[in-house]
Amino acid sequence: MWRRLLRNGLGSGAIVLVLGLLAFGLPALDRSLDSTQALPDDVPYHVGGGVTVIPPPGALLDVTKTRPSDDRGTVLFLVGPIRYAVVVQPFDGGLPDAADKLRRKIAANRGYQVVGREASIATADGQLLGLAGGYSAPGRGGRYAVFLAGERSIEVTVSGTDPQLSAARAVIDTSTRSITVRGAE
Repeated sequence: MWRRLLRNGLGSGAIVLVLGLLAFGLPALDRSLDSTQALPDDVPYHVGGGVTVIPPPGALLDVTKTRPSDDRGTVLFLVGPIRYAVVVQPFDGGLPDAADKLRRKIAANRGYQVVGREASIATADGQLLGLAGGYSAPGRGGRYAVFLAGERSIEVTVSGTDPQLSAARAVIDTSTRSITVRGAE
């Protein structure tokens, strides 16, 4: 009888130990892993859907918000405190429709509003033409751009405080203009 109680007690203790490792050990391990990754300078990053972009020098990749795939993709770069995102997704419509969709997505966030006028934008190789504008949010500002490539939209959003955005504008603009698409129509 004592043996059976001892065996049951040891088995129960092992189960409690495993549950404790799962409940406390795995989250601690997850928190200890870095969610960002340094990127080499001047090397195109594959966003997804055949789209590449050269990240700004010194940008970090947020691996928790980056999802590449064959027909779509999302990447989030951190340029100091600035968030710089590129989203590629299937889209059926014209450039004004894609810009309207992105403006609505921005304005759907509490406190965010699109400000100013949109302007034309082009990639450095002239392969893609798009529209660009700005938005504001509590304590932050932002810029956006949208391009169409065949049946894909490429949305670019950048957010940070106004001084941060001003300081990084040139490197982020250069990066945005580096977007290329394999098989763009």
